[in-house]
Amino acid sequence: MPAPNQDRQWIAAFLDAQAAELNAADNTQLAYGRDLLDLLGWLSAANTGFATATRADIEGYLTHLEAQGFATATRARRLSAIKQIFRFARDEDWRADNPTLQIKGPGRARTLPKTLGMEEVDALLAAAETHGRTPGDRLRNSCLMQVLYATGLRVTELVSLPAAALRGDPRLLLVRGKGGKERMVPLSPPARVAAAAWLAHRDDLEEAKRIEGGHRASSYLFPSHGKSGHLTRIWFFNLIKELAVVAGLPPATITPHTLRHAFATHLLANGADLRAIQTLLGHADIATTEIYTHILGDRLKSLVLDHHPLSRPSDK
Repeated sequence: MPAPNQDRQWIAAFLDAQAAELNAADNTQLAYGRDLLDLLGWLSAANTGFATATRADIEGYLTHLEAQGFATATRARRLSAIKQIFRFARDEDWRADNPTLQIKGPGRARTLPKTLGMEEVDALLAAAETHGRTPGDRLRNSCLMQVLYATGLRVTELVSLPAAALRGDPRLLLVRGKGGKERMVPLSPPARVAAAAWLAHRDDLEEAKRIEGGHRASSYLFPSHGKSGHLTRIWFFNLIKELAVVAGLPPATITPHTLRHAFATHLLANGADLRAIQTLLGHADIATTEIYTHILGDRLKSLVLDHHPLSRPSDK
């Protein structure tokens, strides 16, 4: 296929290939698109484009991002998108070279994930049971929080769950994660109870809508009138902030991802295997999961002090 004439067509073709070949998630596609359009604006101002950009042009753009105060993680993500589009262009023979080959990223700082103690999680779960305008809202909120903490799902995985996944009181939940990869995660008894209560209420609502106006039943566990057909990440982000206030916790420190971190750290603190946690979280690389090992410090210290023979008091 010949190289497109317009730079925006380069981006469109690259994103189409990502979606077709790698089954990239919608959120990933949108992020790549925004990053590459920002680069395109920089290249256009320098009177160049994807076909003629040099290593110096790309490095100049990265320097510009750093000067503007962009976070290390943001710059690393943008460079990843840039490297991928130029690798794609080289593979398609749109360019004879790849100007990004020798460019190294800023490196991503490995910060410890923010997590919650069991008392804080319990407070959030209790708040979900009481917060909501109607009994149905409270059933939905409780189901969302119980399933999230029981499984450690990403928020997009949670809000887009199909109703069929929770039918029949399953002990295991089939989840479609990043890149369309599927994994099985166990459901705790409280999560199963909350899911059954919400599912019964949800089905009654869907049936009433169908009878009243020929409403087509939604396939999602958490249906919505929005474009996606299910609750959005932003909606759930706002909900969890409200629950934090009800629970007496600082909302600035509570996000859906905080519950995912709590799921992982609590499992690890209670003796779960790191490889098992990697599978449950859907991490492609064990290195991503290893960041949770920071919680083992006190437990390992106690283990040595309690059981190492040289740590025992001397009889002399």
